[in-house]
Amino acid sequence: MREQEEPKLEWVAQRIEQAARDVFTVQDVTLGLPNQPQAVRLRGYLQVASQEAYKRLSSRLRPLGYTPILRRDHEAQVDVLLAAPGVFAEKDDSPKWVNGVLLLLTLVSVLYAGAGMSDQMATAGISSDVEALVWPLLHLWLGLPFAVSLLAILGAHELGHYLAGRYYRVAVTLPYFIPMPLFLLGTMGAFIRMKGPARDRRAMLTIGAAGPLAGFVVAVPVVVIGLLLSDVGPLVAPEPGQMIFLEGNSILYGFIKLVLFGRWLPSGGYDVTIHPVALAGWAGLLVTALNLIPAGQLDGGHVLHSLVGHRARWFTWPLIGASLVLGLWWPGWFLWAGLIYLFGRGHPEPLDAITQLDPPRKLLAVAVLLIFVVTFTPIPMRVLGPESDFFQQSLPQAVYGLPMLLVALRWVGCRLRAGWD
Repeated sequence: MREQEEPKLEWVAQRIEQAARDVFTVQDVTLGLPNQPQAVRLRGYLQVASQEAYKRLSSRLRPLGYTPILRRDHEAQVDVLLAAPGVFAEKDDSPKWVNGVLLLLTLVSVLYAGAGMSDQMATAGISSDVEALVWPLLHLWLGLPFAVSLLAILGAHELGHYLAGRYYRVAVTLPYFIPMPLFLLGTMGAFIRMKGPARDRRAMLTIGAAGPLAGFVVAVPVVVIGLLLSDVGPLVAPEPGQMIFLEGNSILYGFIKLVLFGRWLPSGGYDVTIHPVALAGWAGLLVTALNLIPAGQLDGGHVLHSLVGHRARWFTWPLIGASLVLGLWWPGWFLWAGLIYLFGRGHPEPLDAITQLDPPRKLLAVAVLLIFVVTFTPIPMRVLGPESDFFQQSLPQAVYGLPMLLVALRWVGCRLRAGWD
């Protein structure tokens, strides 16, 4: 079998050398590698900028059924062109009706959650748990302000990833929204699938940063509008059997409240009675921060890796340690520490690992990581209720670590379905 394959591989190697002639000076050629018997490896020196070289090589090797991979051998001080068999799809061919059905179900689910937050429900005289579950379903229109606000943020986030992926000709799916009617927000968010790796660090940065940036740009005005619709009042002690959920402060969220209300809240027994639109904006900032945690397959992991390369793994154990410490105040961080340990200790290299970020893109990467700092919420949710010490460290509070599960699902899904691998 090997004797029949060698002539074909030699012919392919000749074609690859011809395709690379004007961009790569060849020193030696290797036919087949231990884990890729049909691969061809060329060692030598690039004659043009790596980014331009990769563009030419990619277009020339695709008709041969090969994908170029550029690396630099620092020990031998040579460039390496690995021609790997197979090509990545440039368009997504998955059925679109699934995305449409999930979006419709999520819209209903978020409307249901929003209706449950309305003032009308609070004054409807509901007397049973069954009636409390049914009433929002019969008054879905009351959830429109919350639903439009939240879905605009989540949609902008995923659309940012999608458009950036299409710009770099990476096959990406339309967003998959996740309905969750009995969850506080009515949804576990959304994710897209990427069916190929990033071309280089510049593409990795753009695709990774586009989602959080787009979501952030929408979330900030939503928070401002929502807080303008909110009132400041005294914190009321929960009645027997009642639980009160208090959203946590990030630097940005606390600063916006300080500007709008002239004081840091909560303080002095006062806090904002949050409007559903403000809750949607707050959730948007929280999701932005969670996605920008600089680890593994998260958006922040892509941004950090594009900036510092393999040195990004140095941040893994400090992040795990910080998550464990924060878990003493909010149990959801224990889940996060486990996820970082399982999936955050490595990051795949782009196809072209030679091309580096230019100064403007380095500034962009730093700016995106600063957005993580100002939107990060150490204690996302506090639960007040009878025997509050118990409630603050028990299941109800851990359940509100579910936004992290959203990121986990997206993260694991990307890895299992070749999102970035």
